[in-house]
Amino acid sequence: MLELTMASVSGADAGSTAGMLMADAPSAPGTVLRVGRDASVCRLATPEDWLFVSRVHLEFLCGPDGGWQVTWLRGSHAEPSSEVLLTLAGQPLQPLPYGGTVRLPRGGAGELVIQDRTAPRSVNVGFYHEA
Repeated sequence: MLELTMASVSGADAGSTAGMLMADAPSAPGTVLRVGRDASVCRLATPEDWLFVSRVHLEFLCGPDGGWQVTWLRGSHAEPSSEVLLTLAGQPLQPLPYGGTVRLPRGGAGELVIQDRTAPRSVNVGFYHEA
């Protein structure tokens, strides 16, 4: 099972969790959870006018062994208008490369932060991957 929480945060709302959304999915091979602006394909959708987030920005995919990975999908622009930072429990914050994929540890938790490069806004996606 993969559990996700998402909060969209802007300037004065920093630290607030009032708009928190949640999603989960069983660890069945081929299962996908997406995060982005397009609510028709994303289980966790950000505000539609937050253009620093792609229509489909992050994709969590369960592999054949029941393990999960996350990919920052490349959008329609050569250079993104955001950056994605990843933190795993017990490890320092690290950037996730544009188009990059990271395997999530079983029994592990962490957070991905989609940070707007032009304004104090972010989308914080917490995750927990059951062992």
